[in-house]
Amino acid sequence: MKVVILCGGKGTRLREETEFRPKPMLPIGGRPILWHIMKIYAAHGFTDFVLCLGYKGATIKDYFRNYLWNTSDVTLRLGASGSEVFHNRQDEEGWTVTLAETGEETLTAGRIARVRKHLGDDEHFLLTYGDGVGDVNVRAGYECHLASGKILTMTTVHPPGRFGEVSLATGGGVASFNEKPQTEDGWINGGFLCASARLFDYLGDSDDMLLEKQPMQRLAAEGQLNACQHTGFWQPMDTFHEFTLLNEMWDAGRAPWKVW
Repeated sequence: MKVVILCGGKGTRLREETEFRPKPMLPIGGRPILWHIMKIYAAHGFTDFVLCLGYKGATIKDYFRNYLWNTSDVTLRLGASGSEVFHNRQDEEGWTVTLAETGEETLTAGRIARVRKHLGDDEHFLLTYGDGVGDVNVRAGYECHLASGKILTMTTVHPPGRFGEVSLATGGGVASFNEKPQTEDGWINGGFLCASARLFDYLGDSDDMLLEKQPMQRLAAEGQLNACQHTGFWQPMDTFHEFTLLNEMWDAGRAPWKVW
């Protein structure tokens, strides 16, 4: 079963970084966030990926075309009969990655529609965005989707808080401080979606349609939109602060999304 990852947006809220590379290629601990997302899926047995490329898609193509060069120590023998030896063992050797051009200006529904030809006869596929991580059990989410019998299942999450949470001690001091915790109230779409192939009937034929607008609204109205709640860690990378936060967590050895 395929994992479709939306990698084509311009990431305008991270313009200081995405002016030169697409947001999915921004590094966390030296590897693109896209790699981290793919590793989450691979940890649950899903290793057949379709990447929907758009803005600066050539950068993503170059990364995977030269994957061993980008991720390994290399010994070179120079000369006319030169050769190279890659020293690092690659846990990703069994991955299949389809790099699909879906247009620089195409919106999310249009990008998904454009990769239908790469999904074959699969009745279902997994779907996510190229800019968020979490300790999401995608295998359990898929089973939740199948049990529902509905066309689309989204993983719902508590959004991270916008401000630091302060617990006050008696006497006016601060007992504890938690930097931007996830809130306990409210749910949002956390990505990590599961879809029936019937979803394509809702996407239309326009590149100017957002999956999150008409298609999802229609699915909800028809009772075909399912939710699978995730109460664990989840963090998008929409701002430079969040980009920095994810790197700090990785560097400190406390990255909850590292489930591999």
